[in-house]
Amino acid sequence: MAMIAALATATTLAAWSGAPAFAQDQAPSLIVARDMDLNSLDPARAFCDTCQIYLSATYDRLVDIGADNTSLVPMLATDWTISADHTEVTFKLNPAARFADGSPVEAKDVKWSLERLKNIKGGFSYIMDGVISVEAPDAATVVVKLDKPNSDFVGSLSAPYAGILDSDLVAQHGGNANADAASTDTAEEWLLANSAGAGPYVLSAYSPNNELRLKRNDNYWGDKPAVGEFVFRQTKDAVAQSQLLESGNGDIAMNVDPTTAGSITNPEITVSTVPSFNMVYLVLSPGAKNLPHSLDAKIRAAIAKAVDYDTLIDFTLEGQGKRLGSPLPNGFPGSGQVEPTAFDLEGAKALMAEAGAADGFTLDAVYPNVNQYGVDYSLMMQKVQQDLAAINVQLNLQPVEFSVWRERINGDGIPLTAVFFAPDYYGSAQYVQYFGMMDGTVWYKRAGGANDPTLANPQTPELLAKALASEGEESAKYYSELASIMAAENIILPIVSPDAVFVARKGISGLRYSACCNLVLSDITVD
Repeated sequence: MAMIAALATATTLAAWSGAPAFAQDQAPSLIVARDMDLNSLDPARAFCDTCQIYLSATYDRLVDIGADNTSLVPMLATDWTISADHTEVTFKLNPAARFADGSPVEAKDVKWSLERLKNIKGGFSYIMDGVISVEAPDAATVVVKLDKPNSDFVGSLSAPYAGILDSDLVAQHGGNANADAASTDTAEEWLLANSAGAGPYVLSAYSPNNELRLKRNDNYWGDKPAVGEFVFRQTKDAVAQSQLLESGNGDIAMNVDPTTAGSITNPEITVSTVPSFNMVYLVLSPGAKNLPHSLDAKIRAAIAKAVDYDTLIDFTLEGQGKRLGSPLPNGFPGSGQVEPTAFDLEGAKALMAEAGAADGFTLDAVYPNVNQYGVDYSLMMQKVQQDLAAINVQLNLQPVEFSVWRERINGDGIPLTAVFFAPDYYGSAQYVQYFGMMDGTVWYKRAGGANDPTLANPQTPELLAKALASEGEESAKYYSELASIMAAENIILPIVSPDAVFVARKGISGLRYSACCNLVLSDITVD
């Protein structure tokens, strides 16, 4: 409590002086207002936007994404070599790399961390599905062998979930990388109170649905970050976040919509907007249990045409976002070749009639009650409800907490939902592996593939294999075909790629959108 009180006092003084809060050692301590969606602090189990920020700050990976958001740069690995057929990668580790407790990062830690990621079978484990073996021939060398070509594999290791853990330390607290780790690893609870990485920050404290504290790793082996502490405060809506900054009790806000940002007049607060790769989307689940009416191809196409996307983007984001033709974000390999679905109310009505559903039906629309990327999901879904009513599809809107939504979507399924996605690295394979209608993907399962196997498209795994066996323009060509297939299925309905809005107190710089990590804390500085 004394620490919180001291921080509050420091923040109040900062408000008077127009400067961000500083800890007693004069290293700045910044408060971040954010609607946190954390599901875990364990790299092998976490899968969320806030997870990306936390994990990338506390766990270094073998490789990182450069500031251009496309190139790969060394991190724990100084260099790597890839076999001509993209089935074997050899990494050389930086001998200077150290975990937060000062112990060296060795090949055994990389082997253990990657094998644990594979065997925990969490949200991001699919990147390890093709891994035959991870070998550590010496302390500075890691060799990964794959069962088939994968030109995206090295890039995928820049994802925060591929962070390298101190294997000895985590094993002491219940962690293991065995084949049955999904049921026998018990380290998650310990990792809620401790970090075990080689990143520039370490976990200081975590209070679910309240606060996440990170302090600078003063033993960091790389460039020392400028900010001494980040305090993430659970702050749900955009207005509350902006008020926290206006009152001097916050320094950075991360879920502010353009309308709220535009209303900020305090000269001590800056607003910047940049394009992002994030996506807000609707999903139709033809295989969800207890559907009141079939969601066949014609009905899905009708629903896709009935949404007035441009008005919806203006309504929720004041137009500050870009339409997407498929789940592939603009700027990723193979993107930009599919035209976004056009609003066509008469065409939607005609399709409903052809499907024998002109009189319509009612669907449950369960969605997380969040404000993400500046989009108020309840506001957005009210507009979708209004649009679909024009084709006699009535939506029973049910906003729920994210944990409840996750349980529902992974259980019986949800007929119509809305959610969001941010890339975990720069590469298009992740979108096919997550959204594609083929066995093993997250959304094939959630869309009810087990109940309706006809959802599987045999072309999808074939084209993905060809994309991963090639690179450059040839690979992009296959991803473009895959984008067309996913768009035509009308199961994933992209609404918008919102611009990233950063709101911060004057004097804070280094805020940038990252294609792997959302926000890179170690880049942030204070004048």
